[in-house]
Amino acid sequence: MSGAKTFSESWYRIAGETLSLRPGLKVQRQYFRGEKWYVLQDPYNNQYFRLRPAAYEFVARLGRGRTVGEVWEQCLEQSPEDAPGQEEAIRLLSQLYNANLLRYQCPEDTLVLFQRYEKQREREIRSRLISFMFPRITLFDPDRFLTTTLPYIRWLFGWLGVLLWLGVAGFGLKCVLDNSGTLLSQGQGLLAPQNLPWLYLALVLTKVIHEFGHAYLCRHYGGEVHRMGLMFLIFTPMPFVDATSAWSFRSRRQRMLVGAAGMIVEIFVAAIAAVVWSMTVPGVLHSLCFNIMVIASVSTVIFNANPLLRFDGYYILSDLLDIPNLHERANRQLLFIAQRVLFGNRDARSQSRSRGEACLLFVFAVLSFIYRVIVFGSMILIIADSYLALGVILAVGFIFSWVLVPVFRMFKFLLTDPSLGRRRFRACAASAGLVLGIVAFLRIIPFPHHFRAPGVLEASPASHMYVQTPGLLTRVSVLPGAQVKAGDPLLEFTSPDLESQWTTMEAKFRELEAYERKALEESTADLEPLRVLREAVENQKAQLVRSRDELILRAQHDGAWSGPDLTPIIGTWIGKGREVGSIVSPGAYVFRAVVSKADAARLFGGKAPPAQVRLESQAGRRIRVPAYEIIPMQQSELPSQALGWHGGGEVRTEPSQGGAPRAVEPFFEVMATVPPADDLVLRHGLPGRVRFSLPAEPLWDQWARRFRQMLQKRYRI
Repeated sequence: MSGAKTFSESWYRIAGETLSLRPGLKVQRQYFRGEKWYVLQDPYNNQYFRLRPAAYEFVARLGRGRTVGEVWEQCLEQSPEDAPGQEEAIRLLSQLYNANLLRYQCPEDTLVLFQRYEKQREREIRSRLISFMFPRITLFDPDRFLTTTLPYIRWLFGWLGVLLWLGVAGFGLKCVLDNSGTLLSQGQGLLAPQNLPWLYLALVLTKVIHEFGHAYLCRHYGGEVHRMGLMFLIFTPMPFVDATSAWSFRSRRQRMLVGAAGMIVEIFVAAIAAVVWSMTVPGVLHSLCFNIMVIASVSTVIFNANPLLRFDGYYILSDLLDIPNLHERANRQLLFIAQRVLFGNRDARSQSRSRGEACLLFVFAVLSFIYRVIVFGSMILIIADSYLALGVILAVGFIFSWVLVPVFRMFKFLLTDPSLGRRRFRACAASAGLVLGIVAFLRIIPFPHHFRAPGVLEASPASHMYVQTPGLLTRVSVLPGAQVKAGDPLLEFTSPDLESQWTTMEAKFRELEAYERKALEESTADLEPLRVLREAVENQKAQLVRSRDELILRAQHDGAWSGPDLTPIIGTWIGKGREVGSIVSPGAYVFRAVVSKADAARLFGGKAPPAQVRLESQAGRRIRVPAYEIIPMQQSELPSQALGWHGGGEVRTEPSQGGAPRAVEPFFEVMATVPPADDLVLRHGLPGRVRFSLPAEPLWDQWARRFRQMLQKRYRI
């Protein structure tokens, strides 16, 4: 009874009543972390209730003509350290009452007492408010179907099934890796209107198979499955199955396997879909398999396998740690910390049995809350990108469920919860002080403020070399780093098409000369048209001469040749406009940064904030920039391919059309002077980032600005 409240002011209302557990309940023992627990099973509705040994000793003694007070005193006499206190006994009886596990004949005031202490009703209210988008409708009882068909697939639960799963999953992964480029390209249209029917069909098929995976394995180990139907996940009907009978399994391994069965089946289905997708051409089957593959893999990792959400991974972690009701106990541990630290309630009881378990519960509660906010917030943004109205509806529901409801519950707890008693004023004052402290922390205290922008280091002067005439690379005359002079050949190309045009043009030129000689002898009136035609052909021939000369790429000025070694790709066709290197004459270096429109707005006007450059090869060194210039004009062409997505950078670029890469969103260019230093190794074309240090601002102002910029950027709001 250590840490529990021994006596209660409301005990007199229940002490004289005669209660007992309902007949017909099944009781099983389980062990969690070496501790004994008892599981009460109601065979009529397939519900379960876990009790610690001391609590079970108390409720098991009820009845037989003894009152609740007599039973409690008997337990206290036999086990003074472990027996539940009066407050805990009232709470336990109210939970059993609301779970319909008690047989009773209580007066009205006792029922009111139960209702005041019961937590089930609070959970139901919270479930209606928070999970209003996740109602469940039971459609049928699948137990007979599972029992009939189980003998035909039981072999899948042995080693033969394991080997089959490993082989199919491995081959499916190979198909995905071999076609990763096509997968990424097709994935960009996942939420396109024309793909939504296939996406939803794949989602339903995958989840039906997922739920049957749980049901079959649960039935294989002897559990009963009596409920299967639909749940509405954000207004979308999805299948569900009730496999809670697995809670009664004594084997932790069996409980974990039942929890993982759905994910195991999904990965198997995803692998089969990947194989079919990789072997088919665009069409109905190809689209369906692609969506099944994405749903069965992405949803498994983000939702089902992640223990921070209350899906399969959560129950597996709960069994792995031997901590039943992990989510509820973690939240109660946070409430215990608040009551003990803020409210000074020394009677508050911890949900942990050790310091390590207390830390584990605290960390789980915090991480699960953060992860849920990130996942559902990201889902809302992704949906709003394609369907703004639906995203707004989901955002309103999110704010209502995750902000307004918790605030309402907090006020209700502070004003009405009987556990606070005489500490209610301190609890209210401490809560108000905590809220004011958080507000002051966010709105008043200034914090360092900065932003970063990618860029590339360039020598000054330097000239970029582009292919002027497309052709086959036949010779690399200069290797990177070599010194060259103006006019020196760098690369040589050949163009069969150009040679064919040259041959045709020479033949046409000779033909015109013959016609001119004939006109001199027979008809001088034809000379003038022939001369005009000859001038046109000469102009075309001159253009061909220039194009032939451009097949040899020459240095424009003295300097060092900087660029990749193209020797390994000799014989490859290189298109017009491709950058192949630069001629560098290092005198000074300039860092050309690409700054987004939202960030550039804070650089125009007023005092220029200090800036520092950090180069990729020297990440530990920050180079202070003495001066920089903002080009007051929006641009789209990136200064280097290394800054775009296709070059490994972070700037989103349009599909390559030749020439310099173009950013999807316009930007402003900042030219920052990088001073030389003895301990710096500066090299033309080296990527990096520039960091602008802005005046300190409260976190609230920084986050609010970012949020507004995000709305303007994504939704033009």
